[in-house]
Amino acid sequence: MHLHHLWLRDFRCYTEAELTFDPGLTAVVGSNGEGKSSLLEAVGYLASLKSFRGVPTEALVRQGAATAVVRADGERDGRSLLIEAEITTAGRNRVQVNRQRQQRTRDLLGALRVSVFSPDDLDMVKAGPALRRGFCDDTLVSMSGANHQLRADLDRVLRQRNTLLKQARGKLTADIATTLDVWDIKLAALGDDLATRRSQLLQRLNPLLTASYDAVAGRSAHVALSYEPSWLNDGLAAALASGRADDVRRGVTLVGPHRDDMDLSIAGLPARTHASQGEQRSAALAMRLAAHQLVSETTDSSPVLLLDDVFSELDADRSDALVRALPSGQTLLTTAGGLPPGIQPGQIVRVTNGTIVTTQ
Repeated sequence: MHLHHLWLRDFRCYTEAELTFDPGLTAVVGSNGEGKSSLLEAVGYLASLKSFRGVPTEALVRQGAATAVVRADGERDGRSLLIEAEITTAGRNRVQVNRQRQQRTRDLLGALRVSVFSPDDLDMVKAGPALRRGFCDDTLVSMSGANHQLRADLDRVLRQRNTLLKQARGKLTADIATTLDVWDIKLAALGDDLATRRSQLLQRLNPLLTASYDAVAGRSAHVALSYEPSWLNDGLAAALASGRADDVRRGVTLVGPHRDDMDLSIAGLPARTHASQGEQRSAALAMRLAAHQLVSETTDSSPVLLLDDVFSELDADRSDALVRALPSGQTLLTTAGGLPPGIQPGQIVRVTNGTIVTTQ
């Protein structure tokens, strides 16, 4: 899988832009705030219909414009690929793949796969459980569209259950209990299924994670993500039943996959509290590399690799190690400084004030 061209109109700081990608490595260079990351963000949007920088979709539309257009062509599995997206500030967004309208996000998944490295990845190690859950679930989705449907169904049922709990206003009436029984059956089935898939994912991911950490850190250490929610042995149905009184009192679902954590350890110790800054950053990079490799093996197609200014956060040794550990395939990287030694881009793109000024 690789891209040939990207076209933008009124996306972020770009009024109009067109870019041709090298089939190997394209380096986008320029000062901070000039629009480098926005090029990668546009590619990422075409893969997932969301920003990897975590901003609302309407923020992707250039200030003063009502609509942004992102368009890219390339190849997937030896066939031509064209993805076109229209983003509006009113939220009426549209996307087409090979001129066919995609009605749902899940219809788009797999058309273009990307793996994203960014400075914010350190939060996967240092911050709370949400980002680690997101990392695991996003990896599952990249491996199979069926995982996206499972997560969407679980989110829908969870929203319905939480709405009912709020309506209860702290009182468990007979009607509330009867309706909760219905939602609990659905939530338990979906939650047990997702937990099983998460556990199976980590069984496959952890050996790759250790190997990737060794490559990036330059030393051997056993690195693992563990997933052992308190409700897993007895099942989610039992946990929901035992926690019902607390859920009604608080007006929210307090147990389930949406609350679980994946503990990350290095050499048997919690990475969040016991690892140095350098070890934590190596672990975050290793997580991304391991996921990229697993998705490539599972789908028989290497995702486009997006490296957003990651070298600015690494010392010389780790930058060199990451360069040597980069997988084959198409890579797009941004940098505000010089390129690390060992990087040999097929193309260098210079960006100034939302304008692509030179390529070489």
